[in-house]
Amino acid sequence: MLGNYLINPVLLSKDLSKARHFYNDLLGLEIVSESERGILFRSGEGLLSVTKSTIGTNDEQTQASWRVEDVRAEVKELRERGVKIEEYDDPGFKTDKDGIVDIGFAWTAYIIDPDQNALSILQTK
Repeated sequence: MLGNYLINPVLLSKDLSKARHFYNDLLGLEIVSESERGILFRSGEGLLSVTKSTIGTNDEQTQASWRVEDVRAEVKELRERGVKIEEYDDPGFKTDKDGIVDIGFAWTAYIIDPDQNALSILQTK
């Protein structure tokens, strides 16, 4: 059954060179393969495909999420690499001074890639 296997997200990109810089240089994901149609990155045990698209994404929902052991340490390192951590101030959904949101079962932070794909960094409680 499929429930026994890793699932690997596929994100859309209008500009693969910007995606390459963001995922490889800023986030530190290893490039497994690359062509004019897309880039395959390794992240832990999983793979992330970023494919060339003429329209990109228009969805504001989270597209992919990393599960981490220490979200605050990851956010600190990302900021040091120049990655913008999103800030929110909505009723019931407000980031603290470190850019972390308590969503009940976990603490999470959000980043947006150059193609407006929303990504989260999540630490379960």
